[in-house]
Amino acid sequence: MKRCSVGGQAVMEGVMMRTMNGGIALAVRKADGSIETEYTPKKEESKNPILKWPIVRGVVAFVDSLATGMKMMTHSAELYGEAIEEEPSRFEKWLAKKTGKDVMDIAIVVAVILAAGLAIGLFVVLPSLVTQLVPWQENAPRIWKSLLEGFVRLLIFLGYISAISLMKDIRRVYMYHGAEHKTIACYEHDAPLTPENAKQYSRLHPRCGTNYLFLVMAVSILFFAMLPYAENLFLRVLTRLIFMPLVAGLAYELLKLAAASDALWARIIRAPGLGLQYLTTREPDLEMLEVAIVAFNLAIYDGVLPQEEPATGEIHEETAETTTRDETNADTTEKVEQ
Repeated sequence: MKRCSVGGQAVMEGVMMRTMNGGIALAVRKADGSIETEYTPKKEESKNPILKWPIVRGVVAFVDSLATGMKMMTHSAELYGEAIEEEPSRFEKWLAKKTGKDVMDIAIVVAVILAAGLAIGLFVVLPSLVTQLVPWQENAPRIWKSLLEGFVRLLIFLGYISAISLMKDIRRVYMYHGAEHKTIACYEHDAPLTPENAKQYSRLHPRCGTNYLFLVMAVSILFFAMLPYAENLFLRVLTRLIFMPLVAGLAYELLKLAAASDALWARIIRAPGLGLQYLTTREPDLEMLEVAIVAFNLAIYDGVLPQEEPATGEIHEETAETTTRDETNADTTEKVEQ
């Protein structure tokens, strides 16, 4: 089985795909049933060598993936035709005026900050509070307190993913997530890229961004267990926040190593993330697979769809033999799917 440089993310009624050497391809099934496509050429990367350092590149990739994912999710809703027209706040307009940026870009940044705040509350503050309420923890060794906190964080994370899957829109996003994985797997197995062929493959993929999220959780449990446990809640939360970029960078490097190998140790590391994908993916229908294939072809042909579907998914030479990234992806095509 070969590997490709294409990775992506499920969005609202569609799929976003990108390659390491190319731009961002977006395909969305509109409300009228047609498929709308857009291609954004790759931006020039910063030449600062520090951003390519191990650990640092993982943090950069995570932030880029989060911002791009939020932007594509919002834009996909607009393309679908059911976007809610909301007047930007006066604060967002003021920021846009002061920074010289587009007001929608400012709105996306604000949305990312709010999402980060929610994540901190759910996965940092809440686990610390819950752990502190456990009666027997007062006399327990500090390492056990850290491990308990990490276990609670993992349970909250799994509960959150399961809970939002009950929402109709999120469930459809999970189905498109499965379509993205099946399309990439179909190409990697040298099968003709058709919805019928792609449907035969697993909706789980070893280089999915879900694997990265789980590794962040796992690495954080082990990392914080080795640090002194702060009894003060504020100091404990502050410690978690300060070291979280380092944890994210370490998880990124571990994922890259595991993704590049099929050895037993690598499969063991990938196994929990693959299991988690049973929650973050659903079986797609043929129409969803058609959208994913359009996005895939748009990505590998640099924004120009071929007249006919290629029989073996042939791509430009420079996009072959590199690792895949998902959602949020994990590798984020050297920039971390859904």
